[in-house]
Amino acid sequence: MNGACLRFVMNRVMGLLILLDTFLAQLPQLLKILWRRSADGLSLTSTLLQLYAFSCPVVYAIAHHFPLFAWGERLITLTQTAAIVFLILYYRGRTLTGILFLLAFGGAIFLLASYAAAAVVSAMQASSLPAVIASKVFQAGTNHSNDSTGQLSSLSVLLSWAGSLGFIFVSLQETGNWLATVSHTLSACLSCVLLAQVFCPDATKKKSE
Repeated sequence: MNGACLRFVMNRVMGLLILLDTFLAQLPQLLKILWRRSADGLSLTSTLLQLYAFSCPVVYAIAHHFPLFAWGERLITLTQTAAIVFLILYYRGRTLTGILFLLAFGGAIFLLASYAAAAVVSAMQASSLPAVIASKVFQAGTNHSNDSTGQLSSLSVLLSWAGSLGFIFVSLQETGNWLATVSHTLSACLSCVLLAQVFCPDATKKKSE
């Protein structure tokens, strides 16, 4: 294949990886918690950071009156992540806290999208990727402390890693934004750390010992 054809194929493949990450990355984690009836090993701080990160593009899109089809997949991911936060609290015996949190979170999203200044909304959008990176750091730290990944879904981590690869390609080919490229590369590397913790638990235990 010539260069133009190869680039076309790579664009489609990487676009598919991003789409899978956006639509499905949180779903395996949600289903695993429900199936096992446990959220052991999942970092609440990490999940809250993910919730914040996924809420940023939703707030940005609503505030700028984007049509729903342009950001509907983000709303799906946000809903799945909010459900994961509730389940973590529920399985820790804090059901009322979980319900109150969901109500407060929904209200905060409405207020931010409706009344927040443009500078605040833009700052939230810019901080979404650092929040994703921080969430992976906290989860990796929790895995190391527990010597186990608990109910962390390997498929969710794999989809997140694949999505990061897609974003790296897009940032290199389309935007040329070196900061975004470095950030997505760091996110992909942290996903690799999480994958190693999931698939090589014995090595993690030996290292901690």
